[in-house]
Amino acid sequence: MAGSSVTRWLRFRHGGKTGFGTLEADRIAVHDGEMFGTSAANGKVLDLSEVELLAPSAPSKIVALWNNFHALAAKLNQPEPAEPLYLLKATTTIAAPGAVIRRPSSYHGKTTYEGELGIVIGKTCARVSPSEAGRLIFGYTCVNDVTANDILTRDPTFPQWARAKGIDDYGPFGPVIATGLDPQKLVVRTILNGAERQNYPVSDMIFSAEELVSKISHDMTLLPGDLIAVGTSVGVGVMKEPVNTVTVAIDGIGELTNEFRL
Repeated sequence: MAGSSVTRWLRFRHGGKTGFGTLEADRIAVHDGEMFGTSAANGKVLDLSEVELLAPSAPSKIVALWNNFHALAAKLNQPEPAEPLYLLKATTTIAAPGAVIRRPSSYHGKTTYEGELGIVIGKTCARVSPSEAGRLIFGYTCVNDVTANDILTRDPTFPQWARAKGIDDYGPFGPVIATGLDPQKLVVRTILNGAERQNYPVSDMIFSAEELVSKISHDMTLLPGDLIAVGTSVGVGVMKEPVNTVTVAIDGIGELTNEFRL
């Protein structure tokens, strides 16, 4: 998927200041202005090794889909939904590429990785059609929708989706936002401690990227920088080692790698 039409945007910290720019190989062309507004390269170039990478946007909300892949619905023997099923993750779940994620001392249960494609909104979306939604998507990123599974169904009277997925640092995404990609041609891979655990096509989604943005925008206004994690497919698993290295890789976007420590 990589090509001359693909641009990879990122945010970084350098010299105590936060900035943004575009990535080519291991060099960052620093920009002035606003990533989701008007911006221009200012002529300064930094080596990737010189900066601290940040999550590539600062969303006002993170929307996370459940049961949005045909293959997973079939494996779980779940009916395919008539409309998107989603929850909101707290923005305090955001973790940067390379960040170390720790299981809270108050929680001793299983924690799973979920490699996903993320949609990043570029312009305000409210009650838009699918055809309009495509023009309002800024680009795509890699997401690990980390989940404290044992919390989810611990109380039989109330599924705790927000809590199970809302723990601090349980929402890393990045390393970049790639523009100029066709999401239907992308493949999501998740590698746990060197072994590939997920490898599935985005084209298997029940609701396309444009349909998701359109339908969600009829419930709530989506703002520039907002993140929609489109859901995961088969291969979700538990991180069992004292130190776990998890990489979510999508060709054309890059690799999001984090450590999860028990």
